[in-house]
Amino acid sequence: MTDTHDGVEPVRDVAIVGSGVAGLSAAIYVARADLEPLVLEGPEPGGQLTLTTEVENYLGFPEGVGGMELIRRGKEQAERFGAEFVHGTVEAADLDGRPFELELANGDTLYTRALIVATGASARWVGAENEDELMGYGVSTCATCDGAFHRGDDVLVIGGGDSAMEEALFLAKFADSVTVVHRRDELRASEIMAGRAREHEQIYFRWNAELLEIHGSREDGVTGATLVSHPDGRPTEKLGTDAGEDVARERVDVGGIFYGVGHVPNTDFLRETPVDLDDDGHLPTETGMTTRTNVPGVFGAGDVMDPRYRQAVTAAGTGSMAALDAEAWLDAEAERAGGDRADGERADGDRGNDERADGEAPEALAD
Repeated sequence: MTDTHDGVEPVRDVAIVGSGVAGLSAAIYVARADLEPLVLEGPEPGGQLTLTTEVENYLGFPEGVGGMELIRRGKEQAERFGAEFVHGTVEAADLDGRPFELELANGDTLYTRALIVATGASARWVGAENEDELMGYGVSTCATCDGAFHRGDDVLVIGGGDSAMEEALFLAKFADSVTVVHRRDELRASEIMAGRAREHEQIYFRWNAELLEIHGSREDGVTGATLVSHPDGRPTEKLGTDAGEDVARERVDVGGIFYGVGHVPNTDFLRETPVDLDDDGHLPTETGMTTRTNVPGVFGAGDVMDPRYRQAVTAAGTGSMAALDAEAWLDAEAERAGGDRADGERADGDRGNDERADGEAPEALAD
């Protein structure tokens, strides 16, 4: 905090929305630049990584590290350098003027010059019984993260799109068998992805079927599943109706279940703002190695802007990039205003020459 808005409310140089790996990485870099970031922890502090019991592919942990432990260490590291964490969910944002205004669910309003959006993307779940208890204990939304734990297992992949095919193909490197469970009798996946999965000798398909219940415990992991099927597809919709008589149930023994039904970016609070979102709700950034969005002063990091890789290490990388981009933008703003960052605030709508004010990094970053 360096000054106030309307002489009352404090204005932050940088606010970071999200406390997963991307948000924590951004917080560390921003804090080490003496910008005292405010990090807003949403309803699920730590993000999706907290659902992963063991992370084996994060740099620097040859023996692996628990997802919760990695998040805890990251938060402690950011706090050590001066980052402040508060619990709060952003319900709306006013990004038309300066400073930016963030309206929280509890009624508070926060003001910031630069905004890093690191809210992540939430994996879609299917609503099967016991999925809450066993998520991270044999149930996963990321084959790349957890597939190696299932060497020699028989596993299920739930879904019929490209995401499900990618999961199945990756899992086939480790599992004895991979069965794709799809609620219809044809895939939504692209022809090339569907063809690769169909041609793989270890990948099987259960058509017109859905996952109803997951069996197992946190001690033993997933031990099996109950599937339901109906000749016309979408069997769970028919349970409890006249067509329910034709719904068949089957118990199968499996050691892992992977959801491949897509992700939903957490960007609802940006929908009424000038920030561009793609058709799926992801936050596009400018072409090239940058985290800048179409709104000067707003930056994206992690899964919210990355529908492709969705890995902890790539999220951390984009978090550091967003921090460096935000610092460079603030320095450019201050230089143009003829003063330090505290003097850089402008009136609403005064964006005249912003198009490339954030385009050049300071000399310290150019190296």
